[in-house]
Amino acid sequence: MSDGELAFAGAAEIARRVASGEVRAREVTATFIARIADLDPSINSFITVLADQALEQADRLDAGRRGGAPAGPLAGVPIAVKDLVDVAGAPTTAGGHARFTRHPSEDARLVARIRSAGGIIVGKTNLHEFAYGVTNVNRHHGATRNPWALDRIPGGSSGGSAAAVAAGLCAVAVGTDTGGSVRIPAALCGVVGLKPTLGAVPLEGVFPLGWSLDHAGSIARSVEDAALLHRVMADPPQRRGRADAGGIRAATTDGALAGIRVGIPRPYFWEELDPEVRGPADRALEVLRSLGAAVHETEIRWAALTGAASAIILAVEAVSVHAQGLATHPEAFADEVRVRLDRGFFVPGAALLRAQRARELLTRTFEQAFESADVLIMPTTPAAAATIAAAEQAAAGNAPSLSQTYTRLTNPFNVTGQPAISVPCGLTPGGLPVGLQIVGRRGNEGGILRVAAAYERATEWHRLHPPLPSSAPASPVAGKTARE
Repeated sequence: MSDGELAFAGAAEIARRVASGEVRAREVTATFIARIADLDPSINSFITVLADQALEQADRLDAGRRGGAPAGPLAGVPIAVKDLVDVAGAPTTAGGHARFTRHPSEDARLVARIRSAGGIIVGKTNLHEFAYGVTNVNRHHGATRNPWALDRIPGGSSGGSAAAVAAGLCAVAVGTDTGGSVRIPAALCGVVGLKPTLGAVPLEGVFPLGWSLDHAGSIARSVEDAALLHRVMADPPQRRGRADAGGIRAATTDGALAGIRVGIPRPYFWEELDPEVRGPADRALEVLRSLGAAVHETEIRWAALTGAASAIILAVEAVSVHAQGLATHPEAFADEVRVRLDRGFFVPGAALLRAQRARELLTRTFEQAFESADVLIMPTTPAAAATIAAAEQAAAGNAPSLSQTYTRLTNPFNVTGQPAISVPCGLTPGGLPVGLQIVGRRGNEGGILRVAAAYERATEWHRLHPPLPSSAPASPVAGKTARE
């Protein structure tokens, strides 16, 4: 297998080859480290590359295999971690100013689980500053560029993780999702992004944005790989077969969607879409029908309230996280982020209480939608990736906010805590990826994975790769590039 083939082989395939002895973990890790050095200067998806640490971890895994130690489900798989997540011996910048950088001595719990499963942490990825935005244009660490078009944003805030997966710089990656930050970059970069049920993956050792809205999720090039990483990271109730026997395995047979009820919430979730997004999403529905799914239109009352409720709750929680930093070093925040954080100081207590009551109503209402549907489906984002120039104009206040645009179809499911996955469903005429979002009842990761895997199996979109050169030039907007 060539280096290029290995880069896009996928996590499950790499783990199988390492476990069988066909390839050593060190060979795999060295291939990806070299690819990062070659390509990431143009993409700027990494803040820190842990080359030495990753190779040492790979050597220990290889030594254990020679001694007869069992291979874990992620044996030798190169994995990138969003730089909100603690990795022992590596700085956690959270995408912010250097004065706020932390130096953890312990892994976040989800990282410890990845290591125990044999996963190799190759680096920590770039993000929107403190995860409070959707563009990944970062004043402190440079903009991350979309591998499909280097003048475009990758989405955020987990844009570095999605760009790294899309470019073949890691097999899978960890992201966080407070209003869509796993699914949005997955959609804009043409990869898979899974946001599990609220609380399914532990957040100890993950720097918060909004405590009650934060999720940790997986970004991959296939539904199988996203499910694999999720099963490793998730707490035991979510790991006992839900995403496996109830999802992937059931979707590997013909007619996997016969009898599956697919709800299409036309009001709100299918409104104000760019035609370049609507076309691929409509065609995806036809694919699901051809697989035997019973597709019908439905309505979710009060859906339009989710944006307001989310904005109020997040504003208060985010400013609570950063209150001390804002008081002592306001100049260390980018203007765009500081302004968004400052708004939280002015939210009246009564408004927060109303938002929390609305959240309870919305959660009940959204759950009721699953009385007539097994999954809900809509586009992941209303538009494809914007240009970096447009994102910079928006950050400067010279154009409408992109956060409201890109989170409109994703943040409802952070408010209600339901699992959601974005899968590639097409390209715009200009060659930019489009994502399809599949949502399920709380705790039903297996259900959305089943539908996502069946759709993926019937299409070729997940097999496409961005047209990157073998050796890419340095980006003029990339600030701090990845380092060892």
